[in-house]
Amino acid sequence: MKKAQRFYRPVLIMALSIVVLHGCSNDEDDEDLGNWIDRSVFDGSPRSGVSGFVVDNVGYMGVGYDGDDYLNSFWSYDMEGDYWSQKADFPGVARNAAVGFEVNGTGYIGSGYDGVDELNDFYAYNPSSNSWTQIASLPETKRRSAVAFGANGYGYFGTGYDGENDLKDFWKYDPSEDTWTELEGFGGNKRRAATTFTINGIVYLGTGVSNGVYLDDFWAFDPSTESWTKKLDLDEEDDYSISRSNAVGFELNGYGYIACGELAGATSTVWEYDPSNDTWEEKTSFEGASRQDPIAFSNSSRAFVGLGRTGTLYLDDLDEFFPFDEYDDED
Repeated sequence: MKKAQRFYRPVLIMALSIVVLHGCSNDEDDEDLGNWIDRSVFDGSPRSGVSGFVVDNVGYMGVGYDGDDYLNSFWSYDMEGDYWSQKADFPGVARNAAVGFEVNGTGYIGSGYDGVDELNDFYAYNPSSNSWTQIASLPETKRRSAVAFGANGYGYFGTGYDGENDLKDFWKYDPSEDTWTELEGFGGNKRRAATTFTINGIVYLGTGVSNGVYLDDFWAFDPSTESWTKKLDLDEEDDYSISRSNAVGFELNGYGYIACGELAGATSTVWEYDPSNDTWEEKTSFEGASRQDPIAFSNSSRAFVGLGRTGTLYLDDLDEFFPFDEYDDED
């Protein structure tokens, strides 16, 4: 019997060692899933709080703040060619914390902050003619740090900060009539500096801050019914650390992502949302400096994050994200 005990003990130890090593290997794989690759550095001055949109394989972005001046320059990034081009300047007053959205191949930029006042003017950009046209201003509260998105031929705009209060109202823009209509039905908190992304026609909204609190409620908007549905909170699991403000949201291959932002200082963490089961998974953090107020471009098959600021350092780098690749620190 003693011989059997002596034989089984090392076998048991070896088996346990294999299990432990396998578990560690799986943990490492989970931690390393997602890779970032450097792309062309922005040609203009480093800046944060820019606004933009994507048309086909080109990301457009502009305005912002560089630490000294509010800006009205406007640029495009070609995803296929990996290069930047300067476009016609944004015609409104220079600003940051504006919104951008795209409807039927036309881009829109509006609202924001010019260093003195919140704003409610909007402009349409035609990529084919590289020209701007002023459209109807938002008829109600001027604001900054709102959210906006295009869906089903309309633009949607809401939340934000008016200089004194955080907001939760939502508006619908009809390009064919050049009119704004107020919507009802959003049951979430007031907020500023939130994020959105769109998956299979459904728009998801979350994060942001109000009353000094980073918000954890998460919502889905169906443009076909213009109704909101509450999803699981962003702190549903103990290991979730998704709540933040001044982040970016984007969609890539059927998943949603929230990246970077501000959480008692700039952060670089990245979280992936699976709409099929309403759950989140942490991915490899953004490989550049931690940052808030960056820009994200996505055409659903490729996604890029860049610019922004960390403290008083304004940034001009750009990285492409590959969420299911192994992390490689040599990229």
